Amino acid sequence: MNEQQFGYRIKQGLNQGLTLNAAALSRLKAAREMALEHQRASAPLHVLAWAHNGAGLSSRSMAPRLLLSGLLLVLGLLATNYWYQAQQAQQAEETLEIDAAVLTGDLPIDAYMDKGFDAWLKSSLD
Repeated sequence: MNEQQFGYRIKQGLNQGLTLNAAALSRLKAAREMALEHQRASAPLHVLAWAHNGAGLSSRSMAPRLLLSGLLLVLGLLATNYWYQAQQAQQAEETLEIDAAVLTGDLPIDAYMDKGFDAWLKSSLD
């Protein structure tokens, strides 16, 4: 038997189910509705655990999670602030070193007025 014949036989079997008498159809309908009501009654309701009491701080199971989340957020902000300040300090130190090197160099004052000095300075720093 090939796939097409198998599909045809399934179709015939499903079509035979449509010729049920009215009593059998009503019993099937009642059983289906009862099964659906039973499923609705026993299905778990998925909601947030803290939705019923506002902020959720009084819930014992949520309090450690909220505290841990808050602590991680504060630590992340502190680490970001520390990194940013370290970057700013490093940039300021590099600027001071460049200024000191330019001012203590052996170049005459006229060299600083030259238009090509800025290009030379950039190329020497790279």
